[in-house]
Amino acid sequence: MTKEEVLFSKAKQVLPGGVSRNIIYRKPHPFYVSEAHGCYVTDINGVNRIDFANNVASLIHGHAHPAIVKAVCEQIQKGTAYTLATEVEIEHAQLLCNRIPSFDKIRFVNSGTEAVMAMIKAARAYTGKPKIAKAEGGYHGSYDVAEVSQSASPDNWGDIDNPNSVPHVYGTPQSVLNDVVIFHFNDIERTINILNRYAGEIACVIIDPVPHRIGMIPATNEFIDAIYQWTRENNALMCFDEVICFRVDYEGSQSAYSHKPDLTALGKIIGGGFPVGALAGKNEIMEILNPGGNNYRFSLSGTFSANPVSLIAGKTAMELFDKQAVEKINKMSQIAQQQILEAAKIADVPVYLTGKGSMFKIHFRETAPVNYRTAYEDKKTKKIMNMFLDHLYEKGIIMIDSCSCFLSTVITQKEIDALSEAVLSALKFIKPELEK
Repeated sequence: MTKEEVLFSKAKQVLPGGVSRNIIYRKPHPFYVSEAHGCYVTDINGVNRIDFANNVASLIHGHAHPAIVKAVCEQIQKGTAYTLATEVEIEHAQLLCNRIPSFDKIRFVNSGTEAVMAMIKAARAYTGKPKIAKAEGGYHGSYDVAEVSQSASPDNWGDIDNPNSVPHVYGTPQSVLNDVVIFHFNDIERTINILNRYAGEIACVIIDPVPHRIGMIPATNEFIDAIYQWTRENNALMCFDEVICFRVDYEGSQSAYSHKPDLTALGKIIGGGFPVGALAGKNEIMEILNPGGNNYRFSLSGTFSANPVSLIAGKTAMELFDKQAVEKINKMSQIAQQQILEAAKIADVPVYLTGKGSMFKIHFRETAPVNYRTAYEDKKTKKIMNMFLDHLYEKGIIMIDSCSCFLSTVITQKEIDALSEAVLSALKFIKPELEK
């Protein structure tokens, strides 16, 4: 048996399916890491591969960045968590609030899922209304209402003008589905018509401005304007989920829009490689979280929330991710995309790239998807994607299972060249299957 087979055999005895998170599950077994530094990951067989996944977009500076390692090691010697406040909590909050105009106050939690959960609860507590609205196919973590319709399919998503609220997990109560209104991303007319049916009940409209699961298509200015205006007219909040897409610009993806969100959920890069989440927003809304205030409506705590290890790592990472670093990584992303399109032209394979900033997704098609239904990947497409990804892995490239790349600041032209060469080889490999 190989080393991987031995480990997987042990894993299956104690972990469902042999894994703790589905994103690493693969047949015949997961890949196992030995160590990682910068943009390179070494597996247990000693093979190095270039990492364009970066733990699902969370490692903005790659693996084991010296400054982050130093800061974390110094903190660990002082303790990892206390039932007392810490100075770094204030410092990281100041850094983020000073950086993003829409952040008056911020609360730290432990994950993006928790951040979205807190955002939904805050919207309900502030407005006194029960329902939320979210885009079909949008991924917002594993909170019951947040995951509705994230995996809708043609056989259950319903009429385009009246989309169903589809459960993601078997056994989800009907009451949960009843409190989630599903709309179509970037489709202003249909979305407003749908929202109007529940105008008196919707607490918030949640938008991921560059939604990974909806084809990584940026929200249009017109769509954001329409949602903002609707929420102003109907006593609802416009909420952004920037857990993933906060990386696209110095002030997050919201910097591209004239209207800013009332609340924003954060995670991933603000933790510097450690578990983290955060809820940020306007003073008058965040005041409902103030246990010493006059409008206290939402009790939010957590044993490891704002732990100093995550926050010193996150503060260090975000200090390093300054305007110059953002500009550089986004430029590297543009170069990578240009070279991938050149590879597609050479291979004579239809490829369309979507995304923004330092993140992009490869579509094996000639035109961009416009929403979840047009971006939907059927069995044939998923088979081709898996073939493509497996071939890349053999060529020394690690990519997200959606055929997406999330760059780190330590990526150089050398690694971009290796990526485009591997993509060219992979495109030639899958071409016969595409032509069937």
